[in-house]
Amino acid sequence: MSGPQDVLFSPAVKAEQARLGSRTQFKDREWATEITDNLRQFLDAIDTFFFATASADGRPYVQHRGGPPGFLKPIGTHTLAFADFAGNRQYITLGHLKENDRAHIFIPHFATQQRVKLWGRARVVEGDLELMERLVDPTYKAKPQRAIVFTLEAWDANCRQHIVARYSEAEMAPAMNKLIARIKELEEEVARLKGGAA
Repeated sequence: MSGPQDVLFSPAVKAEQARLGSRTQFKDREWATEITDNLRQFLDAIDTFFFATASADGRPYVQHRGGPPGFLKPIGTHTLAFADFAGNRQYITLGHLKENDRAHIFIPHFATQQRVKLWGRARVVEGDLELMERLVDPTYKAKPQRAIVFTLEAWDANCRQHIVARYSEAEMAPAMNKLIARIKELEEEVARLKGGAA
């Protein structure tokens, strides 16, 4: 029976780890296979991730997915789902999932310099109104087409190395609002001082 170690590392990967000296580091490591409270909190904040699939013959494809914070939703202890919004109409991901359900989610969170990697299997769900109600934020203007449900096999959060901190407009807003308020105070003070000097 295969476990998370086999999901993450193929025999060729294990051989390379052994050859390059890192195999012992991973050999007995326990890998997360359930959605934890920490992962839920992380997912509540993210508004972007990358979704990887492959065709039946192994040709890979990675697609950016974006939406309101928390749009990648845990819907069970081993299951995540997200609304698939109207896009470029190439349908590469949909085609791949019809012939190969293996998928990967890569989530960089630049503000906190974190990255989370999730391995699993995905399927397309169309016409499930109850599921779509759970997934769609009614204030978000994009049009949902269907849902993609991801069954988690293993996940890992790893090294911050080489992740350059970047901040979204929403993440910058509190600091910017403080600066704007302080500038307004200083402008008012300057105006008062100029008025008193006349």
